[in-house]
Amino acid sequence: MKPVKLFAYLATLSSLLLSVTHTASANDVNVTPLGSQDGEFCQLDRALIFEDPDGTRLLYDAGRTVAGPDDPRLGKIDAVLVSHMHGDHVGDKHIEAPGSGDCKATKFPVAALPNTNSASIAHAKGAKIITGSEMPKFFGAKLKSLGGDPKNSQLVRFGASRKVGGVTITTVPAAHSNGISGQMIGGQLGDMLNASGLTAYAGPPTGYVLTFSNGLSAYLSGDTGITAEQETVVRDYYDAKLVVMNIGDTFTTGPREAAWVVNKLIKPASVIASHANQPSTAGGKVIAGTRAELFSKLVKAKVHLPLSGRTMSFNGKGKCTAGC
Repeated sequence: MKPVKLFAYLATLSSLLLSVTHTASANDVNVTPLGSQDGEFCQLDRALIFEDPDGTRLLYDAGRTVAGPDDPRLGKIDAVLVSHMHGDHVGDKHIEAPGSGDCKATKFPVAALPNTNSASIAHAKGAKIITGSEMPKFFGAKLKSLGGDPKNSQLVRFGASRKVGGVTITTVPAAHSNGISGQMIGGQLGDMLNASGLTAYAGPPTGYVLTFSNGLSAYLSGDTGITAEQETVVRDYYDAKLVVMNIGDTFTTGPREAAWVVNKLIKPASVIASHANQPSTAGGKVIAGTRAELFSKLVKAKVHLPLSGRTMSFNGKGKCTAGC
């Protein structure tokens, strides 16, 4: 084949391959971590954005590392998910701007109470807040106090589901606690709770299972210990192929327990480590001796670290196709 014809052939082939790749990626679910430091997995990073192929965008556990409703990384948000009412998940305070501070001593100078970071973001974005247990009434009251529509705080019980755009959302049990601090309530009742050393009850904490329009089923563990439902519900019924798993220990499953859950109970194709409770990367590489490193070594499935601002794409079978 002459050089000119060969060049033309290779250019055409390259164009076709790019076209196929683009078509495949258009059917993938995109997952973008919103941590405190760009390109790193830091101590209190919790927040993830899930984007369905149809453009539906869900914010999961905004916590403290989303810089409020004006965080430029947020973009359009259709629904906010909150696993439970602890400050590092719902957002009792938050960073001033993405990239401020460092992984070892991230500062959260902006107070978000009594409304919470999650409710403020949902109100500003015109998004729904989808939660289980007794949390919807709490968030409905917060939306109303912000001047929004309390009906945008919506309930989904265990075993039931709601659909937002192309994403079906359900809640599943988690083994943790779910108290509302007095500071989140405010006023005389909040002061009384604080003085008594008590918290208000918000019902059981939850995890989520999200089923996307490309067929991908993803389990978001929230903060949890080992539960029987991780096998009977998450694997056997929903057949989750992507798992976001907490590994922080003491307050949740540690890396060994979390690895056992993944290997023995759920058996997904891919796992995103979460809630490490310590700086886990430096220069985007896992730090030796960390929980993230141990978890990655123990898990049989492919483990991905949630590097802030780095979008990962997953196909319907849970395989990472880009960004991992």
